[in-house]
Amino acid sequence: MANGSSEGAKGEGGPGRPPVRRIRNRAEKVTLFTRQLSTLLGAGVPLTRALETLRKQERQKAFRQVIDDLVNQVRGGNKLSEGLARYPHVFDGLYVNMVRAGESGSIMEEVLQRVATFLEKARALKKKVRAALVYPTVVIAVAAVIVGFLVSYVIPQFETIFSSMLRGQSLPALTEGVLAVSDFVRDRWWVLGGAVILVVLGWNFARRTAAGGRLIDRVSLAMPIVGELIRKISIARFARTFGTLIASGVPLLEALRIARDVSGNRVVEAALTRVHDRVRDGDAVARPLEQTNVFPVMVSSMIEVGEETGQLPAMLDRIADDYEEDVDTAVAGLTSALEPVLIVLLAVVVGTIVIALFLPIIAIIQNLQ
Repeated sequence: MANGSSEGAKGEGGPGRPPVRRIRNRAEKVTLFTRQLSTLLGAGVPLTRALETLRKQERQKAFRQVIDDLVNQVRGGNKLSEGLARYPHVFDGLYVNMVRAGESGSIMEEVLQRVATFLEKARALKKKVRAALVYPTVVIAVAAVIVGFLVSYVIPQFETIFSSMLRGQSLPALTEGVLAVSDFVRDRWWVLGGAVILVVLGWNFARRTAAGGRLIDRVSLAMPIVGELIRKISIARFARTFGTLIASGVPLLEALRIARDVSGNRVVEAALTRVHDRVRDGDAVARPLEQTNVFPVMVSSMIEVGEETGQLPAMLDRIADDYEEDVDTAVAGLTSALEPVLIVLLAVVVGTIVIALFLPIIAIIQNLQ
């Protein structure tokens, strides 16, 4: 789904359309709205009345405005998909196209159930990845605070002691190095801050450009361990999206285009663009997918079997389930591997500083004796 950013939410205004503020917890709101709308329609409640019911129970003003506009659109004779398309930063292209397919096939309840299930699984996968990043982030933050305190406060205190007690005697090379780093951080902190800001700005700028984004994504896929994890996440997202769209009756080329746009990696997007063009020229999906050298042979083989047996949506769902399970296993393994590595790195950094500070103390004790 597209981001629920503030700029997207504020930019929803238009002719006859109320401006919408930023919607908090957009993904959760849309998922719950979809599931409840499907339930009401399945119970035989007319669409307009179902939307009115959801509008009355919605407490967040911004999202209630969106539902209110949907009610007015449906009352005015427009299709629900047309009303949803007025809010692209709330309901993305995948959502709108699936609802449009449900309207064409008169299977709105079933399509909305598929959309809700898709959104729930996408959120679950994202939560698992984010949860796996919590521990490394906390360890790195704690390490930064500890090292910052040592460099900015503790080491200068020892430097004063060394200069007064050793009276010009040379210090060990390790101690000299640590003191030099401490002096640089305290006196040139703005250089480090500027360098960090430049790196962040440069990274964001490169991500926004076509060439820079492709380069970053290509390097990401080539990284050991992490690259394979990114590839599995992209494949799972593509398979889940493509399978859900096909099962909902969205045309094949349109489904490929939408699945390409939500893959989350520009290398994968470029590969799916080539597949889209080949399918448009009359090819099946499996063969050009295999020739991209981005998707594993197992994926293209399973898709080929699905095409031959007429069970492509079911096969795509199976691919998505398998790769999401692989992602869970890989994330758990990566987290387990990172824990001791980060602890050892923190121990090495802090231990080096402690040793560097205590080496001159030995000389001081010898002088006193």
